[in-house]
Amino acid sequence: MKIVIVTPAASRVRNGNRNTAQRWATFLRRLGHRVSVQVEWDGRRADLMLALHARRSHASIKRFSERCPDLPLIVTLTGTDLYRDIRDDRSAQASLQLATRLVVLQEMGLNELAPALRAKTHVIYQSARPVKPAQPSKRRFEVCVIGNLREEKDPFRCALAAALLPVSSEIHITHMGRALNDDMARQAQALMEKNPRYRWLGELPHSRVRNRLARCRLMVISSVMEGGANVVSEALAAGVPVIASDISGNIGMLGADYAGIYPCGDERALADLLHHAETAPEFYDLLKAQCARRKPLVEPEQELAGLEQLIAAVSLISSTDGPSPAPRAGTYDK
Repeated sequence: MKIVIVTPAASRVRNGNRNTAQRWATFLRRLGHRVSVQVEWDGRRADLMLALHARRSHASIKRFSERCPDLPLIVTLTGTDLYRDIRDDRSAQASLQLATRLVVLQEMGLNELAPALRAKTHVIYQSARPVKPAQPSKRRFEVCVIGNLREEKDPFRCALAAALLPVSSEIHITHMGRALNDDMARQAQALMEKNPRYRWLGELPHSRVRNRLARCRLMVISSVMEGGANVVSEALAAGVPVIASDISGNIGMLGADYAGIYPCGDERALADLLHHAETAPEFYDLLKAQCARRKPLVEPEQELAGLEQLIAAVSLISSTDGPSPAPRAGTYDK
């Protein structure tokens, strides 16, 4: 089957949408399909479109629906889709109606959809490859934040929390991610100058991010909006406990009973939770145990199986229009 994956993120951009598109392309090729990843559909024939982002990919979704009304069209909902755009953006709402199937990236995402839409929605957790465990520092309690500096990530909440820690704390925060504008970069620089506990490294290669994550004691995700963050999958795969804001996307990744949750936007509560994890071994062990129970959700074979089931489901729908050409492994346009 020829499959086109549409993502609004260009190949040079390192963000969640692009990483998801590339990983899914790899999985689908393993299943024998020919896959093209495009920022905007080029109009070339495909047997199926898989679009990431209901609003930003709407132009491609609409054109594919008009030109190929009998072919499967899958739309994957991002955090800004689920928790903002589908509520009041007409393009995003139209994409939901045009889709043959929808995908959300964690179980709580289903709650944002009307029953009729929920009935055609698949939950596929994003996976992460296991990383070799590393020995954490004995001098510091290292905590990392992974994510580009943009408003949806509430990127400086952990830095603000670090400033509230007691003098005796050994917590040090390392932030990895690109500043999307000069103002964000200036804020990060200013916070580093004020607080030696906080260090912003900017954008790093994925391999270096994974290696640094593996030797941290905790990862913090402070976002105000997430569809199902791949950095949480990375932490679970690495065996690194997570401290997370209490948004639906994070709870869907970590579980409704997860102990490492703080009120979104509250740096005082975040600081207290970080210090508790640092100083109370039984609490830290609880976080590790709870994350270990969620780890199977983010195994690569689990994500591959979810994609295989999704393609099989839409293939059954379109089978009444005649079989698609026999698939051939490889790509038809990178």
